[in-house]
Amino acid sequence: MNELTVLLGTHNRDKVREIKEIMSSLPQVKILSADDVPNVPDVIEDGDTIEANAIKKATEIAQATGYLTLSDDTGLFVDALDGQPGVMAARFAGEGCSYRDNRLKMLSEMRGKEDRVARFSTVVALAGPQGLVGTATGSVEGLITEEERGENGFGYDAVFEAIETGKTFGEMGEAAKHEISHRGRAFRNILPLLDELINTK
Repeated sequence: MNELTVLLGTHNRDKVREIKEIMSSLPQVKILSADDVPNVPDVIEDGDTIEANAIKKATEIAQATGYLTLSDDTGLFVDALDGQPGVMAARFAGEGCSYRDNRLKMLSEMRGKEDRVARFSTVVALAGPQGLVGTATGSVEGLITEEERGENGFGYDAVFEAIETGKTFGEMGEAAKHEISHRGRAFRNILPLLDELINTK
């Protein structure tokens, strides 16, 4: 059986665990995290879009390490905040902020607003040492809650209610969340490209 080794271009253990679960349907793919490989550069995410950031991370890390690399970037786009925090979702409350800092700032910014509509979008980029191989996207529509709900997940999960379920990601089990989440959809959408690479080895 052909096997494909892929480096996930992130040190975020929550994301690594989640992505490994999402990609478990393709057992031929051996997944490494940035903690497993030396000399993984810290790429500055200065793109104007999540797509630009995902591509930049994947291509720079692939060139530096020689590994086929998957990188993603996610944005949270809130209608009442004119699309903010958008590409700055991870740093909404400032550099070095915690997940909880971001959630509390979101709840504060949304206090008293009737329009709670928001969407999560993820772009996944796959690159090799020679350059970009391809990208995939995934999105989910939701509402920003008025208070934190649920203990599961990470990031904004406790304040993002998925319209499809009426529950926050924080209230959903991991399998149910992966089925509809932006990241789950994006990584499932990149699987056919990985499968193609496996079959051409």
